[in-house]
Amino acid sequence: MKNQIFILFFVFIFFLIACFDDVDLNPSVDNEDPFAELNLPDTYFNYSNVDFPSYILNSEFPTQFQFRAPIEYDNTPDDNEVSNPGATLGRVLFYDKKLSANGTISCASCHQADHGFSDPNILSEGLEGGLTRRHSMGIVNARFYADGRFFWDERAETLEEQVLMPFQDEVEMGLSLEELIRIIEDQAYYPTLFKDAFGDSIITSDRISKALAQFIRSLVSITSKYDQARSEVSSPLMDFPSFTEQENQGKRLFNLPRELTNGINGNCVGCHQTEAFVGPFPNLPGSLTSFATSNGLDAVSTFDLGVGESTGNVNDNGKFKVPSLKNIAIRPPYMHDGRFATLEEVIEHYSSGIQNHPNLISPLVNDDGEVGQFDFNQSEKEALVAFLKTLTDEEMLSDEKFSDPFN
Repeated sequence: MKNQIFILFFVFIFFLIACFDDVDLNPSVDNEDPFAELNLPDTYFNYSNVDFPSYILNSEFPTQFQFRAPIEYDNTPDDNEVSNPGATLGRVLFYDKKLSANGTISCASCHQADHGFSDPNILSEGLEGGLTRRHSMGIVNARFYADGRFFWDERAETLEEQVLMPFQDEVEMGLSLEELIRIIEDQAYYPTLFKDAFGDSIITSDRISKALAQFIRSLVSITSKYDQARSEVSSPLMDFPSFTEQENQGKRLFNLPRELTNGINGNCVGCHQTEAFVGPFPNLPGSLTSFATSNGLDAVSTFDLGVGESTGNVNDNGKFKVPSLKNIAIRPPYMHDGRFATLEEVIEHYSSGIQNHPNLISPLVNDDGEVGQFDFNQSEKEALVAFLKTLTDEEMLSDEKFSDPFN
């Protein structure tokens, strides 16, 4: 009997050892899911192989408009083409609030998808409630800024340079690049993402900038109501069958030349060119100001000199970068300082409020120095608003591949 009890005791001890053998009392990070915080697909989303419509690959405006194909405005450098793993890494970096001094601010805090990747506030709130100096610019179609320079004053020469600046801004995210790298190195999900994007898991500021730039360049709008209706015709100047009469009227007002009050013909599309609705193609290679313009917001530049602050040239004072108009209807307030609360106020400015700034150019001023107003009537103003609303791309803005990946 004693022998049986002795045998049963050892069997019981063996059973306990076998059970605890499968239990790791000190689980390592390697045994945890490094992507537990993230909601990423098993297979990378498609960012690199965009099926552009014909009017992005070619200019389908009449030759007298002298527009190039929107794809020729593409500022993607040869050493940073958009890839699926690279843009995925950029997406995570874009939404990661850990990448700020107090863990509360991400790139997406100031560039919100449901607000056209801009900010509903006049000035964006950074660390400890500090405010940015200027309104948050919409970044959709950023790849089609032909001169490649960024910020309202174009102080960043490339998108790759621009994306690192907010991290280092004491108001916005408050980090040094060394601190940024250390924070990223401390997150379990980044080594695999960097390895997939760049071939190994080494984290550098150059790779951070390239991944973020890839994600931002992937934010291209080609599925708005405008784009869907555009597929029905062969020219942007034709009436779109699925547009309302008011929307088609607004499109005509936007595209076709109109005599301003100073006797010079002008149109909206002259400054918001092509069917990517971006600023003019640079005519003077190497010129910092070739893409920026003054739209007569003020007669004199005082508090904010715009591009003039970057160049130190008085001829650049009052000039500001021209963002794409895609999603413009859901991006109030407007202008670099957010001074206009509605599209109606913006259109009224061009209709009657253009100021005679020293750096105003034709057609907004003629050779005699006379300012030209567009002088829209009420019906025309309403039609322009209706047209601009067709540029809202709900499909693009709600696409999961552009959304916050953090659970």
